[in-house]
Amino acid sequence: MIPEDVTLEEVAREKIATYRQFVAQPVDEADPTSPWITGRPRALRAVKKVLGASNYQAREGVNTGGANGVYWLEIIGRRPDRLAVVSNLTEGAKRKTENVQAAIEPDLLYPLLRGRDVGRWQATPSAYILVTHKPGMKLKAIPEDEMAVRLPKTYTYLKRFEDVLWQRKSQSVRRLMEGGAFYSMFAVGSYTFAPYKVVWREVSHCLDAAVAEQQDQPSIEMKCVVPDHTLILIACQEKDEAHFVCAALNSSPSRFVVQNYIVLHPDPHILQRVSVPRYDPTNPIHRQLSALSQQAHQATAAGDTARVQVIEAESDQLAAQLWGLMKEELREIQESLAELK
Repeated sequence: MIPEDVTLEEVAREKIATYRQFVAQPVDEADPTSPWITGRPRALRAVKKVLGASNYQAREGVNTGGANGVYWLEIIGRRPDRLAVVSNLTEGAKRKTENVQAAIEPDLLYPLLRGRDVGRWQATPSAYILVTHKPGMKLKAIPEDEMAVRLPKTYTYLKRFEDVLWQRKSQSVRRLMEGGAFYSMFAVGSYTFAPYKVVWREVSHCLDAAVAEQQDQPSIEMKCVVPDHTLILIACQEKDEAHFVCAALNSSPSRFVVQNYIVLHPDPHILQRVSVPRYDPTNPIHRQLSALSQQAHQATAAGDTARVQVIEAESDQLAAQLWGLMKEELREIQESLAELK
């Protein structure tokens, strides 16, 4: 820490601090009230090629309205009659919730992805979530009469927590409950059930993206992974497309833009600033970026950090081609990104 009585001349003479000449500019040059980014002059000139709206839309993960202790589950067994024996996860829940064990139908159980489960090139679900909505129904939960007949064990489980669910204070959830079922959830749509999702943490100092793929779990049939409200997601129907988007977001040009102007919250709006193009399977650069992302996920899972570094270097070169950056421009961006850390 620099003492308060040290002069600027002493700081320079004793090399107490490092000086760097940065400049600043708004992300949207036509709007001086838009977020500002800082960096080397050449890096900011180069990154203009990356700035712009993406062809993809990011969303927030499923929101229980503060009742995670009801919807977040651990599967502790499977009965011969196909029912899953579950226990609700109450540790750390905002609202005090009774911990119970129950046998329910597995139909609405999905692998749950939380913020703690996601890192750069890695997304590994560690629990399950009871999603009370069906694909195509969006914010309308399964009607109670249908739930009671088709999934009676699940309905009985939810009924046990009806009072807790009605105590939720989220206005968005309360409106859904008042117009539908008491177990309604928020931030549910067709994107929730997409087989592939590019995800990153909503609270973070940087952008570390990964691909979450549908999984064949031992306790339930093949299901898509469902991110919770602490994650941001981009829904994709194809594996190659998801990995292309992931590679683009994890590249130095993208990270430089996001890390520069976002503080703690790389929310869905970042895709208004990073112009990730729509995946084109006929474009060799798109295909190669997708392949590198898949390799990076495999290397990360294997703990091979050296291999990951090699892959990321290759990915940066391709990302530069994607956005029309010269080698010198990419280097300026990479060095400016390193100086931000």
